[in-house]
Amino acid sequence: MKRLGTACLSLALLLSLALPAFAAGHGPAAPAPHAGLAKQFAFREAMRKLWEEHVVWTRQFVVSAVSDLPDKAAATERLLRNQSDIGDAIKPFYGDAAGQKLSALLRDHIVIAAELVAAAKAGDKAKSEEAGRRWNANADEIAAFLSAANPKAWPAAEMKKMMREHLDLTTVEVVARLRGDWAADVAAYENIHTQILHMADMLSAGIISQFPQKFE
Repeated sequence: MKRLGTACLSLALLLSLALPAFAAGHGPAAPAPHAGLAKQFAFREAMRKLWEEHVVWTRQFVVSAVSDLPDKAAATERLLRNQSDIGDAIKPFYGDAAGQKLSALLRDHIVIAAELVAAAKAGDKAKSEEAGRRWNANADEIAAFLSAANPKAWPAAEMKKMMREHLDLTTVEVVARLRGDWAADVAAYENIHTQILHMADMLSAGIISQFPQKFE
């Protein structure tokens, strides 16, 4: 009887050690990471990076232009390249022509902004106002272009509001820089950064919802 009890105890011990290993090898498999979610996350981060570069290099251009720094040309070239990169990012979804159109609109956005900075620095009110009107018109054109591509995710009024906010915040940054108000300059850039990330997320979410098959 004693030997039987010892044998049962040994068997129970062996089972307690063996069953977890058996379950790990033969039980239900742990869920694998969802490939679609991984694609969505990567796309969202890529879109954020592109628009962060947009405001980072815009700021570098403003700093260089206001202070007549020798890196102005290099900063301008890098900033303009970013507009091509953003256009390229939408080509897989909306086609080459649409990507080129967006890049062209964004390049105009930058060129007009440069004219506005130069006029403001020179104190030329007439040129500043004229450039400001063209800058706003260009922003509305960008908003209309994006809304037409995906009206459900990017309503025209919301896109227009978002683009105008981007212009307004950038204007605050430029004015603060020209005045040498460094605290306001830093605060303005932080607001620009936050706003552009919101815009990037809105754009990536809209593309993901419109083309779910590309993220499966």
